[in-house]
Amino acid sequence: MALSPGTTATLILLVHLAIVVFNVFGLVVIPFGKWLDWAFVRGFWWRFAHVLTLAVVALQAVLGRACFLTIWETALRASADPAEPVPMIATWVNGVLYWPLPLWLFAAGYVAVLLYALLLWRWVPPRLRTASRISA
Repeated sequence: MALSPGTTATLILLVHLAIVVFNVFGLVVIPFGKWLDWAFVRGFWWRFAHVLTLAVVALQAVLGRACFLTIWETALRASADPAEPVPMIATWVNGVLYWPLPLWLFAAGYVAVLLYALLLWRWVPPRLRTASRISA
């Protein structure tokens, strides 16, 4: 059973929201985790994914490009049946994610957030788990 373009667009929007929540969560929990000595904030792979997603977002904004998820969702919404109503959750999430501000402001903000995440990488360095540390 194939999903309609409108449903697929809503699913992409929800994935987009999950990525935003993941990024904001990391920016907040890493300094608190250092302060509270939470070991998980030093996990290498989730920290790597965190910085990587922030870098992709910042690079796209600096290059003047919309997020590829936004482009994909917009194309699907354009090809959706006009009679198919947009779910209320999609309307709400759109309001949270998409603000009517100039792109240069987003680019500056995303670069600042990326720099903050890189400072967190330095201040709370991630650690790779090694076989000796796993068995201990």
